Amino acid sequence: MKLYVYEHCPFCIRARMIFGLKKVPVELGVIMEGDAETPTRMVGRKVVPILQKEEGVYMPESMDIVHYVDQLDGAPVIEGECDPAIEAWCKENTRAVFNLAIPRFTRADFKELATPAAREAYTQREIKAFGDLDALMANSQTYIDTLSGALSNIEAYMSARNPVSITDFYLFPVLNSLTIVKGFPYTVPLRGYLDHISTSCNVPLFTDKAL
Repeated sequence: MKLYVYEHCPFCIRARMIFGLKKVPVELGVIMEGDAETPTRMVGRKVVPILQKEEGVYMPESMDIVHYVDQLDGAPVIEGECDPAIEAWCKENTRAVFNLAIPRFTRADFKELATPAAREAYTQREIKAFGDLDALMANSQTYIDTLSGALSNIEAYMSARNPVSITDFYLFPVLNSLTIVKGFPYTVPLRGYLDHISTSCNVPLFTDKAL
């Protein structure tokens, strides 16, 4: 199988998690930002992640990919519903996370941004979605302060070290985006949670690319 991704994309991180958790071999392919033709040829629209199950058979949608791979061994573990409190936390705070992460993603070293044209296409797409990226960078401390308070509300969950569950497929991709922020004030629960899920699912953090 081959999984087509953007390295920075939280939905792609979500899809990658199940392969590491279930120890299913997968080849990663990176689609360049600005390349609409490749995903459209595969699934009819510009979207990632995309799983190539076999030649000519493709599956989009991150949670569909998660559930498909999870059941391949006949013993699925990612079942049920996301913890309502964590789901609510993500809905309330994802925008603040992205206000920090998105301007840094546009400047960081990702394979999908390896050409000037690809980086420009991505930057323009995010300006359209988020507005002035330089202003977001300038306001970083405001978002850091907001999130530092919000993260305290889920410290019990992050500290529990439970087996990886469906809730983590929603929470980890959001929190992982914070690792692109150089100097973010990690608490012990946050750092422990990120390391726990990263190791359990064999998904790298962005700390080596942090800006």
